[in-house]
Amino acid sequence: MIKNIWKQIILLILRLQGEADTSRYKVIKTKNNILVSLRNEFKNFLLITIGVFSAGFGFKGFLLTNKFIDGGATGISLLVSALTEIPIYYLIPLINLPFIIMGHKTVGINFAVKTALAIGGLALVLANVDFPNVTNDNILVAVFGGFFLGAGIGLSIRGGAVIDGTEVLALYLSKKLGTTIGDVIIIINVMIFSAAAYFLGVEIALYSMITYLSASKTLDFIVEGIEEYIGVTIVSSKCDEIKEMIYNKLGRGVTVYNGKKGFGKRGMKEDNDIIFTVITRLEVSKLTTELEKIAPTAFVVMHTVKDTKGGMIKKRPLKH
Repeated sequence: MIKNIWKQIILLILRLQGEADTSRYKVIKTKNNILVSLRNEFKNFLLITIGVFSAGFGFKGFLLTNKFIDGGATGISLLVSALTEIPIYYLIPLINLPFIIMGHKTVGINFAVKTALAIGGLALVLANVDFPNVTNDNILVAVFGGFFLGAGIGLSIRGGAVIDGTEVLALYLSKKLGTTIGDVIIIINVMIFSAAAYFLGVEIALYSMITYLSASKTLDFIVEGIEEYIGVTIVSSKCDEIKEMIYNKLGRGVTVYNGKKGFGKRGMKEDNDIIFTVITRLEVSKLTTELEKIAPTAFVVMHTVKDTKGGMIKKRPLKH
């Protein structure tokens, strides 16, 4: 019975998509694509949920009671909360709202929705979940508060969202101004810590810099690299389908190399195209999901890229 319900649902989806082909192969392929999407979305949900609770623990267990801040949008939220006594769970969604809108324009609607839900979830956790104040030692607060906050942001990125909109702002401004993302982030954080030194005192600002360094290093470790871009090399017999997916789903260009499959002592076999593309680290989850739908056995190599110039990577990607 469940099998028949599945089939009817898939046939309905195919009809809604205007598909004339409802063969058994098409039904099975569509079913597999749905299962892949559901499995990956569930994994992303778990990563984002763990990330939200980790960041909440970093806030309430360490930073808030000592008025230490971080960089980026979370740093602005913490600074305003320390100066005005407005609860942090009101400020985080409010300050991140413009970055969510930028994320919609820069990355896509799927990313913006996930980010909005992640930030809303963090606000709810901060408002309703009680975490113990772990320590009042300034060094421990700075290091471990930054660690849990950075881990939370990193896990959310792995799940396809962000709970700190600074990266989205940096990506947006880098396209508008032609600067690197790293330069934009540095300028933003210099302004935040200068304001902290003026309003909260130099000592708190210095401890907050330790918090930021701890958070950024943890974030880098979680997402596997400090660079903003990921170079992806893909070897598969379904080269044409993968090229179409990268262009249509991610809005990225590709470079295609002519190669041969090698099997050690068995020598070189038939010709095989090799695809190379560069994406942002926020798009890795989307690419992995789409690749699993088309070619789950494809050989994929990813490596970090410090920055890029020219090509489609600097242009606004197509909406997901």
